[in-house]
Amino acid sequence: MSKRLAELKTALEGFGEVNLMALEEYQELKRRHDFLTEQQTDLQQALDTLRKAIIRINRTTTKRFLETFYLVNEKFKEVFARLFKGGQASLILLDEQDPATTGIDIVAQPGGKKLLNIDLLSGGEKALVATALLFGLFMIRPTPFCLLDEVDAPMDDANINRFIELVKEFSKTSQFLIITHNKKTMETAKPSMESPWRPPAFRRSSQSG
Repeated sequence: MSKRLAELKTALEGFGEVNLMALEEYQELKRRHDFLTEQQTDLQQALDTLRKAIIRINRTTTKRFLETFYLVNEKFKEVFARLFKGGQASLILLDEQDPATTGIDIVAQPGGKKLLNIDLLSGGEKALVATALLFGLFMIRPTPFCLLDEVDAPMDDANINRFIELVKEFSKTSQFLIITHNKKTMETAKPSMESPWRPPAFRRSSQSG
């Protein structure tokens, strides 16, 4: 008993001086711990809510993307056949299992040719394919304005005529701003004789300054 008592006294002395502020420090640390625990819980709930929102948004956007993709593909095929006077083309999803991040490829088969990737087409054919895709999009959702920068540059005369016909048709719903060096395309922009365009008249102000 005496030996055990001596061991306990030695151990007690090893604790050092008693910290009279220990209780207050404990309460302060406990309040801080409770506050951080509450914040962590709030953040976890917000994170769970955000993840659910992301899943819902991805589901909705994927559904709308696929609906629009298949619709654009049909219109693209229609305009392609019109510009190329036959043939076929289509848009392909590179990864159908993950439509949200997949890329899109274009395969085209102008009349009399085998099915090709768009990279293997000539410059004029690539321009027509791009034009077909653009106007396919316009058939679904037209915009008030469309700027075309030398789209007709690589086209031959026959293709330019079909391009011009398409522009005239879509000019009923959209206004086209075309940068071109081709005379046929320029002539398309001329006003008709029935309603000739006249420049606005400007009056010189009599006031100085």
